[in-house]
Amino acid sequence: MIDIRNVSKEFRMGETVVRALDDVSLSIDKGEFVVVLGPSGSGKSTLLNMISALDTATRGEILINGKDIVKQSRQQHFVYRRQNVSFIFQTFNLFPTLTALENVQFGVDVRGGTRRNSTDIAEKQLTDVGLGSRMGHFPHELSGGEQQRVAIARALATGNPILLADEPTGELDFNTGIQILRLLQAHAAAGTTTLVVTHNREISRIADRVVELSSGKIVSDGAPKAGKADISELSW
Repeated sequence: MIDIRNVSKEFRMGETVVRALDDVSLSIDKGEFVVVLGPSGSGKSTLLNMISALDTATRGEILINGKDIVKQSRQQHFVYRRQNVSFIFQTFNLFPTLTALENVQFGVDVRGGTRRNSTDIAEKQLTDVGLGSRMGHFPHELSGGEQQRVAIARALATGNPILLADEPTGELDFNTGIQILRLLQAHAAAGTTTLVVTHNREISRIADRVVELSSGKIVSDGAPKAGKADISELSW
């Protein structure tokens, strides 16, 4: 489903060229749950931005169902994201003038849902992330962890075939984090191709595959070293 071929991404800072991704190749199948590990600056978030077409590669190909999105126009990227990609942003990216419910509804509306349908879906997703009693609150009335859960609910509500998550449990306590990981696992089991970027190595234990990045290069790619763990075995 996702086929990344020899992708590099370079940024120019004055006279210096910074290579955020360096000749990266990676294939991910439909429904795989992949955890991407690496230190800050290793290229993890850049990789998600390439797959979501929020940024474009300097070189290489990114094929989604056989189509190279690197060569597409900005308008084609917009349509591609709307129809294919759900993104859980590390910085939440909630609309400050919309309630939690309206923020999640927005994701469904953009995907093409009806108003009644989007309300039902938004209410279910917010309940699933433990915010059933906070639907009418605005982002400034929510804690950081609650805002993160609204962002997760919005991404899950779209029902897109690719789910990209940048540190989705970073603001959450352990129990809430486990609840969210169970939701992500369930979506992957239902066929959603799921990539989770995290600093938390413990989360990689429940992945189908673990990809490690360092200085923009893939340094390892495979199943968890000790075998795939049940989510009930995690602790951090």
